[in-house]
Amino acid sequence: MSWNPSLDPHCPSPDTMDSIETVIVPRARDIGDFEVRRALPASARQMVGPFIFFDQMGPAEFITNQGIDVRPHPHIGLATVTYLYQGEFQHRDSLGTDQMIYPGAVNWMIAGNGVTHSERTSAETRQGPSSLFGIQTWVALPDHAEEVDAGFEHHPKETLPILKSEGKTVRLILGTAWGETAPVKTFSEMFYADAILQAGTRLPLPDDHEDRGLYITQGSVIIAGQTFEAGQMMVFRPGDRITVKAGPSGARLMLLGGETLNGPRHIWWNFVASSREKIDAAKEAWATGDWEHGRFQLPENDRDEFIPLPG
Repeated sequence: MSWNPSLDPHCPSPDTMDSIETVIVPRARDIGDFEVRRALPASARQMVGPFIFFDQMGPAEFITNQGIDVRPHPHIGLATVTYLYQGEFQHRDSLGTDQMIYPGAVNWMIAGNGVTHSERTSAETRQGPSSLFGIQTWVALPDHAEEVDAGFEHHPKETLPILKSEGKTVRLILGTAWGETAPVKTFSEMFYADAILQAGTRLPLPDDHEDRGLYITQGSVIIAGQTFEAGQMMVFRPGDRITVKAGPSGARLMLLGGETLNGPRHIWWNFVASSREKIDAAKEAWATGDWEHGRFQLPENDRDEFIPLPG
């Protein structure tokens, strides 16, 4: 989920990062009656391109009257993207947005100088059993866009580019890759894609991006003769030509990367910034709780509760 229960994820400094190929095994995180698997940030890697946070949500099953309730919480200095395989979310934010998201569609929220949002299973879905499976990421904004006005975009799955060929289907979610461009407005060079591969199918990674990685959500892939299973992230050396081959049961992958930022980012709770001072200012604004005139407001239709600033 876009709520981060960890105050300090112990991100590496750029001095400790290595350009060699990296394999990341996500850590399980409990966010309250629901577990996610977090691949980024990791001890070996803070970001892949501008992607600074990567969570696998589920797969999870809920009985009647159950679901997800992530109360209103703040963000700065990033954009969030929610992408579902199964289930749905109701997104509400301080911009007045009230938007459902379904599998294959994109909710892209630009936090910039500050935004508040909540994510909940809708009342309609709670009337019966339901499931949830998807990926949520944060994209760190470059310096020139760190404090832009907040914004929100929703793009149905029908509007996203689809590439189909020889046993593979790739939906481009963000950025530019394989000669296609997604409709989402971004602030730096990047790519983010959902790929479904039949057994034995080969897929080349884009070779025109500085940083590239992939995460296996289902099945397995073979790279340079080595097999990698679901639940692992691989980050590749810049400039290397990489082709992945789906294992005997096929594979589903999230491919990501892009231009690296001009410096590391600080992360505290749900805040991302190029300086500690910007994070301290956001902490003070949320703790003050001036929802009418302050930096942060609560979503118009979700003001009865919120996640307080951690102690």
